[in-house]
Amino acid sequence: MARHSVKSRIRRQRSFGLIAFAVGLSVAVGALAQRRGAEEAEEAEEKTPRELAPIDLTGYWVSVVTEDWRWRMVIPPQGDYASVPLNDDGEAMADTWDPEQGATCAPYGAAGVMRMPLRLHIFWDGDNTLQIDTDHGMQTRRLNFDGTSSQEGEPQWQGDSVATWEGSLRGRRQGGPGGGPSDPQGPRGGMGGGMGRTVELSHLKVVTTQLRPGYLRTNGVPYSGDTVLTEFFDRHSAYGDEWITVTTIVNDPVYLTEEFITSSSFKQLADDSGWNPQPCDAG
Repeated sequence: MARHSVKSRIRRQRSFGLIAFAVGLSVAVGALAQRRGAEEAEEAEEKTPRELAPIDLTGYWVSVVTEDWRWRMVIPPQGDYASVPLNDDGEAMADTWDPEQGATCAPYGAAGVMRMPLRLHIFWDGDNTLQIDTDHGMQTRRLNFDGTSSQEGEPQWQGDSVATWEGSLRGRRQGGPGGGPSDPQGPRGGMGGGMGRTVELSHLKVVTTQLRPGYLRTNGVPYSGDTVLTEFFDRHSAYGDEWITVTTIVNDPVYLTEEFITSSSFKQLADDSGWNPQPCDAG
């Protein structure tokens, strides 16, 4: 009996030892992972938005209109606001549009410009600002990663745009909703994730406010100065070419009953040979 008791104690001691070893190993691995995550986060903090860019959006691009042709390539007739979720005030405002007023700058405001048939020139102006110039309308959009204002005084056609690369780095906490084209408040890259998550940075998110009232379409379909514009820029390859898809979400409590969501495609050009900027009527 004594011999059996001794053997039992030995087995229990071995079991406890193995458990203690496993717990200690788990703690050590966790500490190592946390330390590595902190180091990666520290390295990321030292990099500029330009250095952190997961996709290259720079270059010359041309819009390829494969949908909504009759609203994008020509000026629709007065009162044609099909598919835009206008409320009564929005429809009333759209009905006041005068076809004789010509092509003003209103369709080239930030909430409508990416739907226009145009070319883009995208480049970095320093390490914290991505700039987009358009040929039609000659508009300049400044996407600021540091949160600084891109304008002073009164609201402007291109408003204030705050840009972020979506996703989170391991060991780094980022706040705010991820958002996406089908669910703007849902997870698209995981910006709301906590410590320890590993998510690829792969999208550019831009939120624009302080807009001057403008047009969603060239025939006077309006958006107000209370509009909040959210965009997602994605780069991808298809048909042997490089493309940018811009998903645009317009939230306007004044003229819209719900979000107005569109996507626009741009193909990369080899050079600037077709670049010929033309101004709009500032009217």
